[in-house]
Amino acid sequence: MSNITLTNPIFWSDVPDVDVIRVENIFYMVSTSMHSMPGCPIMKSVNLRDWETVSYVYDILEENPAHQLVGGKGIYGQGQWATSLRYHNDTFYLCFSSNDMKQFYIYQTKDIEKGSWTRTVIDGIYHDPALLFDEGRVFVIYGCGDIRITELHADLSDVKKDGIDQILLETPRDNIGLRCEGCHAYKIDGVYYLLFIEWPTDGNARRRQVCYRSTDLLGDYERKVVLDDDMGYQNKGIAQGAIFDTPDHKWYAMLFQDHDAVGRIPYVLPVEWQEGWPMIGVNGEAPKHFEINLPEDDSKPLVISDDFEYESERLALHWQWNHNPNHKLWSVTERSGFLRLKTGHVTNNVLHAPNTLTQRTEGPKCSGTVSVDLNNMKNGDYAGLIALQSNFGTVGISQKENGDRYVRMTTNNGEGQEQIVEEQACPEQHVYLKINFDFEDSVDQAQFYYSADGNDWVQIGETLQMKYTLDHFMGYRIGLFNYATQEKGGFVDFDYFEYTKED
Repeated sequence: MSNITLTNPIFWSDVPDVDVIRVENIFYMVSTSMHSMPGCPIMKSVNLRDWETVSYVYDILEENPAHQLVGGKGIYGQGQWATSLRYHNDTFYLCFSSNDMKQFYIYQTKDIEKGSWTRTVIDGIYHDPALLFDEGRVFVIYGCGDIRITELHADLSDVKKDGIDQILLETPRDNIGLRCEGCHAYKIDGVYYLLFIEWPTDGNARRRQVCYRSTDLLGDYERKVVLDDDMGYQNKGIAQGAIFDTPDHKWYAMLFQDHDAVGRIPYVLPVEWQEGWPMIGVNGEAPKHFEINLPEDDSKPLVISDDFEYESERLALHWQWNHNPNHKLWSVTERSGFLRLKTGHVTNNVLHAPNTLTQRTEGPKCSGTVSVDLNNMKNGDYAGLIALQSNFGTVGISQKENGDRYVRMTTNNGEGQEQIVEEQACPEQHVYLKINFDFEDSVDQAQFYYSADGNDWVQIGETLQMKYTLDHFMGYRIGLFNYATQEKGGFVDFDYFEYTKED
């Protein structure tokens, strides 16, 4: 094993609310996926630089109208948030709250990569929870500002009725805009460490990482700021995440940084223990590059191109559906080498369209292109590509009542409704569509194109000024969609999805 060079960020893409553990020589990471399904992605790495998505915890979280995008309902910005991941007694555990369901979910498995997960549901929201196993007892520490601790049964089946359930910390209020949240809890060498983010209104006035420590779980805690740095990026602090050690007992942290429209992006940073405090970074700063004594491994892409050549109805793990999919309305086997998206209910807004298939976008720049066969559309259908967030943009083909087709670009009209920005006649039965994304230095612009042959491109509509908004709480994704505005039963066939990114 020799040193490798790690460059931050490890992903220039939306991988937020990270938690990381090490089991022997493998690191596992979980992050937030909210309304994307399957949900709660599990990623693995042997060197903290090269990560691969290996599984999801669940295919769907719940089955109800909001999770299915039925009746104008949805769970944008809700679903699974800020998951805590732990390994204890040969079992993997994770927990999170779902704001829309007002429930606390606990999952466990023996095999994090291929095994099935057993689910427990507890009423109530345990905001940004941290699991802590401590000498046969199990606790969840959670909250914002006033931090609570609640004891669970040893098998994590429910809250322990006669167990600990109290406020653990009342974090500072003065000159703080966002009080402590995003807890990660550890017991290291007999000392309890609780890591949080907070957002002060004085000083640098940016998100920062703070640590509380005590030799008594319920006792008095000392407090220290352990990182306050933005790595030179627009005063956006790098904070919230996990600390962990390597097999040779070197310590590191994985935190994330708000990067506007592309989302919240993760950084791996060295940790130096100073007088018993886990000080993050090098001399208080987050390094762009550093060496780490871990093995080389192949780099795996976070976002992929896809020719849709599958032998079963099982997509690559890079894909996620926007909300729960209806598995009767898509296929990669009915026509070999094509993704078929069928319409199943009528809507007039792409944000309410079921079976929009998405992947992340990446900075500094990236592009997604599709080839689509339009022969089986019905009147009123609209199919194409979307830059997906609340302030969305689409490029696609609509079919009118007389069978004529039009290429159009649409956006959110500011009130959640889809509006046509530009529309042109499009007689072709096979069309190519493309979206270019530019996230460099938070330019956050997307352009939309169509082509009859895949070579000569025509820009349509307007440049979309992308915005990260909290109603979706997710970085922009690129998606393939098809929905009906008049009658069900039409379909389109996507021949391929081609993705490129600029390093």
